[in-house]
Amino acid sequence: MTTAAPELCSTVDLIFPISGRFLPRDHAQPLRDALCSAWPWLEGEPLAGVQGIKLVPGTEPQAMLSRRTKLLLRLSRPRASELLDGPGLDIDVAGHALHLDAPHVRELVPHTTLYAYHVVAADTDEVAFMAAVTRELTELGIGGERVCGKRQRMTLASGVVTTFSLMLHGLAPEPSLHLQQHGIGPHRLLGCGIFIPHKSAAAV
Repeated sequence: MTTAAPELCSTVDLIFPISGRFLPRDHAQPLRDALCSAWPWLEGEPLAGVQGIKLVPGTEPQAMLSRRTKLLLRLSRPRASELLDGPGLDIDVAGHALHLDAPHVRELVPHTTLYAYHVVAADTDEVAFMAAVTRELTELGIGGERVCGKRQRMTLASGVVTTFSLMLHGLAPEPSLHLQQHGIGPHRLLGCGIFIPHKSAAAV
């Protein structure tokens, strides 16, 4: 008896190696603008998301890029296929040159614990934030335990936005995949509401 292969998700992650030296710590808006300028269709992709670029820790406004820094771009499978065959990409992010090398695909797979670095909040009230998160997850049919993490500020062209990090654990396979594909809250292209696998609650 043969077992049917698992159905692949309609959404995948493209992982781009990055070459560059510095970026502003608060780089979500200029990174989004640079990517949308290079790929104008990106803004119209409803489930597209960009994971913020990891920087060397510190307090200075400008930060060095780690040598192993990657850009994670979550896209529909057809759009991802278009970019796989393309050349590398040079972009300018707030005056800093970045080169994106050819990407590779990483499939979305179920994980019991997922983590988002940023989820948009209406204000700085953590209790109200968690209530809003619960409502949205209930609408998506996603259970699991929720742990609210660090409050942060993100500077956008429209003003300052408050975000919290968020971990969900105890997720069943189907809800785990659904959450990774759908995310929660606005500003996916600014790195918000994008859930990735995590091994423990230590991140929050």
